Amino acid sequence: MLGFGAERLRAYMNRLLALLFHQGVLDEQFLQLQQLQDESSPNFVSEVVNIYFHESEKLLRNLRGLLLDREFSDFKKMGSHLNQFMGSSSSIGAQRVRNVCVAFRAASEQSNRAGCMRALELLECEYCYLKNKLHELFQIEQQRILAAAVRYPPVQHPINNP
Repeated sequence: MLGFGAERLRAYMNRLLALLFHQGVLDEQFLQLQQLQDESSPNFVSEVVNIYFHESEKLLRNLRGLLLDREFSDFKKMGSHLNQFMGSSSSIGAQRVRNVCVAFRAASEQSNRAGCMRALELLECEYCYLKNKLHELFQIEQQRILAAAVRYPPVQHPINNP
């Protein structure tokens, strides 16, 4: 991507976002989050998303820990973690992650341990895909900002300079 002009990087970002919307990875809430970003907080979206990633990592560890505990039987505790995960995923527009959380919660409400394990594996997969794609998007955005800031001095032709 280095060497691309700011407009080419913006076009690439837009194509990546369009793909993520088309795949159902993101929804309109992500666009609303982007609208909150301005010159006074140019990294707002990436900061919010990084907080989401940090909290989500903890939730995923907690969910996996609960399911791997042979003595586990407190599906209400799992539901609490899932509600938290669903809420934070909804707030950043992570539609597919939120949808998996809904299915996961349904399995936990039925005390279906095997269904919960399958849902956890799918949740981890969807979460990883989201995280990779949003990191890619933010890297391109940083490159675009840098490319837009680079100003080349006008070329002086030797003929015009006596």
